[in-house]
Amino acid sequence: MTANEQLINQFYTAFQQKNYQAMQHSYADNATFNDSVFVNLDAQQVRAMWQMLIVRGGNITLAFNNIKEEGNKVTANWEAHYTFSATGKSVVNKINAEFEIQDGKIIKHTDTFDFYKWAKQAFGVGGFLLGWTNVFKEKVRQTAKKKLEDYIQKTNQR
Repeated sequence: MTANEQLINQFYTAFQQKNYQAMQHSYADNATFNDSVFVNLDAQQVRAMWQMLIVRGGNITLAFNNIKEEGNKVTANWEAHYTFSATGKSVVNKINAEFEIQDGKIIKHTDTFDFYKWAKQAFGVGGFLLGWTNVFKEKVRQTAKKKLEDYIQKTNQR
């Protein structure tokens, strides 16, 4: 396992252990993060996001595999099982992750998953009917961003 693959292995192991401090330490100060819900997060925001998700997502469990270094990127697959707090519905989310690493720290992290499949699980009938629309997706993004900003303010992370 290369040093970069080891970093990602440690990142997901910390996630399994709900050790958000170790996850936060994996990111460089100029890091960025993107997925279908959280878009264009900076390093402070992504660090706060993991803390918020772990602190508020009490029953989250995950498995990860296929960590591979390809050129200047590391890829991995992970699967999260949790209760979506806004609706109380159970979610199983399968995610493909891509990382760019510089000087032993993550500088770019992109998670890709099927938003519609996630929305159907997280929101039930509403997600089934509207989860494929850009309006629904944008509303979910705005709500998530607001919750993250409120969490950052509450915990004085800026």
